Amino acid sequence: MREILAVLDRWYAARVRFGLATVVSVSHSAPRGPGAALAVGPDGEVVGSVSGGCVEGAVSEPAQEVGTPEEVAVSVAAEIVALRWGGSGAPLSTTRGAIHPPGAP
Repeated sequence: MREILAVLDRWYAARVRFGLATVVSVSHSAPRGPGAALAVGPDGEVVGSVSGGCVEGAVSEPAQEVGTPEEVAVSVAAEIVALRWGGSGAPLSTTRGAIHPPGAP
């Protein structure tokens, strides 16, 4: 998360909305551990990572659309699947939601 704080601070200060996904737990082996984060700006700019690149799309696209933060389990199997509120055997769980700074449109 620390590596993206400067960008998040800039977006927040500019009062723009952005999506944020954060790893909250892993089971088995996973490319990134709890605390890893990915943010998506209003122009589609992506900073950070919640995996080695294999599940970013499953959490980044919807992150801007989520009003209330939600937990999502993501499988890094052959086919990437995002499941709401868990799923058996999923090795990576993230929260995702939209950040709306005061005064943001």
